[in-house]
Amino acid sequence: MAQNLEVKVPRAKIAPSMLSSDFSNLASEAKFIEECGADWLHMDVMDGHFVPNLTIGAPVIKSLRKHTKMYMDCHLMVTNPMDYVDEFVKAGASGFTFHVEVAKDNWQELIHKIKAGGMRAGVALRPGTPVEEVFPLVESQEPVDMVLVMTVEPGFGGQSFMPETMPKVNALRRKFPLLDIEVDGGLAPATIKQAAEAGANCIVAGSAVFGAKDPAEVIATLRQGVDAAQTSSIFFK
Repeated sequence: MAQNLEVKVPRAKIAPSMLSSDFSNLASEAKFIEECGADWLHMDVMDGHFVPNLTIGAPVIKSLRKHTKMYMDCHLMVTNPMDYVDEFVKAGASGFTFHVEVAKDNWQELIHKIKAGGMRAGVALRPGTPVEEVFPLVESQEPVDMVLVMTVEPGFGGQSFMPETMPKVNALRRKFPLLDIEVDGGLAPATIKQAAEAGANCIVAGSAVFGAKDPAEVIATLRQGVDAAQTSSIFFK
């Protein structure tokens, strides 16, 4: 059994997915969710090619930026992420997360361009992608700031959490103790313990937050789950 290490990992960041919000009232939804205690706004960007659905783009980010100062955590489920960087910089995005599956040949250039534009760089991987594929992006001279482990297949909201993805989270946390590790898909009070104990600290939740009678209570519960796991360092068992 590995030694139980006392390591201070990054703080909990709760990022409600605006994909589950009322799109006709994005500004008010963002304000409401901030008042409920959210840290980030998670923005799902889909191009209809990398994933079947087509959702928001830079114009929506730009419009929403006029109404909020919150961190906009943009997850780009797109085939050509390089084509989107400049527009998302201009729109006021805070973080730009691309998929490793479509950036195997130009990820170093892509990370540099994202950071040069003043955004944090993140890399995401599908449930079926080996976690080892993102290691070079974290270990490079100009590394990503966050890894997003998809806990459902990207492209649709409301899917069930896939616990079989948790070994990836645990492997990342053991190898990179100070890294922001995000999970997205099926996160809710019923599943936060598994994700937090594996080592996730950035939690994306859509319907669990926006569909709740008390979104503030759900956000607090998700945060408490991460805090409890960090206090016990249980993911280093």
